[in-house]
Amino acid sequence: MTARLEEQNAVMSLGSVITAIVTPFDDEMRVDESAFLALFRHLIDHGSDGIVVCGTTGEAPTLTDEEHLRLIELACAERPAGATVIASTGSNNTVHACEMTERATELGADAVLSVTPYYNRPNRRGLVRHFTEIARATDKPVVLYNVPSRIGLSLPHDLLAELAQVEHIDYVKQADNAALAQIDGLGLYAGNDDGFATALDLGGLGGILVASHLVGPQMRRMVDEPEHRAEIDAALKPLYAALSVTTNPIPVKAALNLIGHRVGGLRLPLVDADESELAVIRKGLQEVGL
Repeated sequence: MTARLEEQNAVMSLGSVITAIVTPFDDEMRVDESAFLALFRHLIDHGSDGIVVCGTTGEAPTLTDEEHLRLIELACAERPAGATVIASTGSNNTVHACEMTERATELGADAVLSVTPYYNRPNRRGLVRHFTEIARATDKPVVLYNVPSRIGLSLPHDLLAELAQVEHIDYVKQADNAALAQIDGLGLYAGNDDGFATALDLGGLGGILVASHLVGPQMRRMVDEPEHRAEIDAALKPLYAALSVTTNPIPVKAALNLIGHRVGGLRLPLVDADESELAVIRKGLQEVGL
C-alpha cells in the first residue's frame, strides 16, 4: 500500500459527522465537566462520529490553557467506543500552537484542528512556515481550518494544495462555502452547516458541524441516504438560519438549554441571546420538530 493510500485511509477514520462541541459552564462560569461528558455521549448516540474539542464553538478564546487541555484529556479518556476526538489547538502564535499541539497529541487526540493565524495576517511564506511547524509537532493528522469570516483572509486552493504536501497535513475544514472544492491530498470537511450537503455531493468526507448538536440523526441520514440528502438539507435550513441569528456559539447554547441540555451561559465578550434572538431560535427549533 502506498503512503498516499495509507494517508487517505487515515482521513476516512475521522468520520463524516463531526460536532464542534460547546463547552458547558456552571452557574459560576466554571467548566462543567460532567455536563461536557454527558453531551459528548449524547452526540455519539445521536449521529455524530466524533467531536472537535475547544474550537470556536467551544469558546476556546476564553478558556485557559489548563481548562483547554483538561477538556481534551477528559474527551480522550472518556470517549465512547469508536468515537473520534479532534483537538483544536490553533493560535496566531506559532510557538503556542505547537505547544498545544504537542500536549493534545500526548493526551491522545486522534487529530488536531489548526486555524489560520488571525490578527497578525501572515503572508504566504509565513503561513507555510506556521502550518509546517505545527505538523512537525505531532504524529497525528492535522486539519487546516479556513474561516475567512473570522480571520480576515482565505487560504486559496493553490496554497492548500501546497500545504497538502506537508507530512501530516491531511484535511481542510472549509468554512468558505464559495471555496468548497476537492483539493488533491486533502480530505474535505464542510465548516458550515449549510455547506454540508454540498461537501458530500462533491465527494468530501463530511462536515465539522454545529447543528448536529440538535439534529444529529438527520445529518447522519444525509451521509447514509444520499438519495434523500437534498430533501433533508432543505428541511433543516430554517434551523441553520436560526443558529446564525447572532454570533456562534450563542444560538446553539441557547437552543441546547431550551431543549433540556445543561450547558449554561457564555463567557464574556460573548453574551446570552436576547429575547428577539431567542424567538428566532425557538421558531427554528419548532420548524424541525424540536
